[in-house]
Amino acid sequence: MRIIISGGGTGGHIYPAIAIANELKAIDPKTEILFVGAEGKMEMEKVPRAGYTIVGLPVVGIKRELTLSNLAFPFKLGRSLLRAQQIVREFKPDAAVGVGGYASGPLLLAASLKGIPTLIQEQNSYAGLTNKVLARWAKRICVAYPGMDAFFAADKIKLTGNPVRSDIQFASQQVETGRRLFGIDGNHPTLLIIGGSQGARTINESIEGGLQRFVDAGIQLIWQTGPAFIERAKAAVAATGSSLIKAYDFIYDMDKAYAVADSVVSRAGALSVSELCLVGRPAILVPLPTAAEDHQTKNAMSLVEHHAALLVNDRAAREELVTAALNLLANPAQQQKLSQQIKTLGKPNAARDIANEVIKLAKPESGLAI
Repeated sequence: MRIIISGGGTGGHIYPAIAIANELKAIDPKTEILFVGAEGKMEMEKVPRAGYTIVGLPVVGIKRELTLSNLAFPFKLGRSLLRAQQIVREFKPDAAVGVGGYASGPLLLAASLKGIPTLIQEQNSYAGLTNKVLARWAKRICVAYPGMDAFFAADKIKLTGNPVRSDIQFASQQVETGRRLFGIDGNHPTLLIIGGSQGARTINESIEGGLQRFVDAGIQLIWQTGPAFIERAKAAVAATGSSLIKAYDFIYDMDKAYAVADSVVSRAGALSVSELCLVGRPAILVPLPTAAEDHQTKNAMSLVEHHAALLVNDRAAREELVTAALNLLANPAQQQKLSQQIKTLGKPNAARDIANEVIKLAKPESGLAI
């Protein structure tokens, strides 16, 4: 098989794409996979790191506010469509997969125009604009939440959950390795803070303002700040004089970070929510308020309504987040309840289920159902 996977822009798009690719290769090692991303975006570094080839399109997003950069949008979109058509013509894929993000639009449209079957993977509980536009041509739409027939034709939908990196599913086996990697003492409660692949300013500033409270309570922090905040975080950590706080711009060994965490503070991006469900960690979610259609709040509420997570609004985080985290870490019974509930929402076979749907499109004569 020859498969194109397109999309990116954030870790929430890239890592599910890599998980699908890994599963396709696991099912049939001879499968050839080409990634298509947006030039200058993080997929151009993360995908090669995972061992796959990627080519970039000059496509950019259109800003919601009036800006000069929007004037270039139609020209870059036109160039991207031409480049996408060239890629499809040269690679000759059996199927194309779109995971959301700028590049998936031109590529899936080019594939559809050539009669190549396409699959969309929608991670969020509120469908993104690109996927809503592409849905009319897609043969299959894999979703993570029920009720997505509000956006897509019901006969195209397959409820699979979100694929995550395979190592996340085995995080519980990495406790000792994680403690060594992060220099964690098993005698102190540990809080993992992940604002997303680029960090989260509100979360970072909330944690920064409460560092001494965590130190005084004997709490260890593993703090992923994103690259823009790391120097400021390191200075704040140094000012406490404590060895309990570890700040990183990016954590590649996320399975080991989850393994040693007693609780987690996180944004409510689709990938983060799916990973938390699989590892079963009690979590406080701080949804990004500027996410399209406020989809992160909708993602978070899907857990909160099942008593599977706590929610702190972004606007209240600077006053409430640290207190909420300290209260949760001091309440083992609440941690256990949240952990039990969130585990019931996990879908560990998501990557395999989506890969099988891709195979059915690429090789309909195979009748494959693994």
